[in-house]
Amino acid sequence: QAQLVESGGGSVQAGGSLRLSCVVSGYIFSGYSSYCLGWVRQAPGSEREGVAIIADDDTTSYADSVKGRFIISQDSAKNTLYLQMNNLKPEDNGMYYCAARFMEEGPCYSDDVLENIALFHAWGQGTQVTVAS
Repeated sequence: QAQLVESGGGSVQAGGSLRLSCVVSGYIFSGYSSYCLGWVRQAPGSEREGVAIIADDDTTSYADSVKGRFIISQDSAKNTLYLQMNNLKPEDNGMYYCAARFMEEGPCYSDDVLENIALFHAWGQGTQVTVAS
């Protein structure tokens, strides 16, 4: 059973920074041909939206609203995913979820997953990010 556990959320003033982390366990990464890991957020009253995705080959994709401010990265040795969030804005408020998609065949394309977060197989419980104006 896969587990994804997020941490690092909190409250900051607009213009501030936060770094989210997600530890992925329960998967044997080497047993899959490829994977994508990513961050999805949900603002109150809104649907979940893809924020940033990274594939096993370190290809990344970002939502237009966060390009130039957020950086997604991974530490494969630690099975940990990160999201560095800079110059935070009130519209970045929401619950941030870590998610994973594992491919038994073929590559995982970060652009495809960003456009369709239903492709993710596993989800974390989320961590809250609050940005005060």
